[in-house]
Amino acid sequence: GELGSEIAQADLVGTVTGCDCIIVDDMIDTAGTLFMATNALKSFGASRVFAFATHGLFNPPAADRIEECAIEEVIVANTIPLPPSVNREARKVRQISVGKLLAQAIKCIHTGDSVQRLFDMDEGVNLLA
Repeated sequence: GELGSEIAQADLVGTVTGCDCIIVDDMIDTAGTLFMATNALKSFGASRVFAFATHGLFNPPAADRIEECAIEEVIVANTIPLPPSVNREARKVRQISVGKLLAQAIKCIHTGDSVQRLFDMDEGVNLLA
């Protein structure tokens, strides 16, 4: 279970040996879960580990944890400005813009068009910078 930002236990189901693994989460706060999950995946033989999250809060000690763990790259949306410590210290963090996606969603809603096409991989991925 998890209390606040402390992880009590994590279990892996399946085999990751030789695999590239992707961790998907809604937000990264102190990166404790990310740090633990990355190290666990690597200890079970994962080749590379990447993380994708919608919101990157990156409260201390997130930048240090990300740089210290074996993760290849962390990608977050620009829904929250990156703290200065992450800009200075976390070379593994990349932020992508959701501006075009939100603009297209607003346009579709305003004109009465369906937003369904924004969930299509070919259409939606072109709207992320």
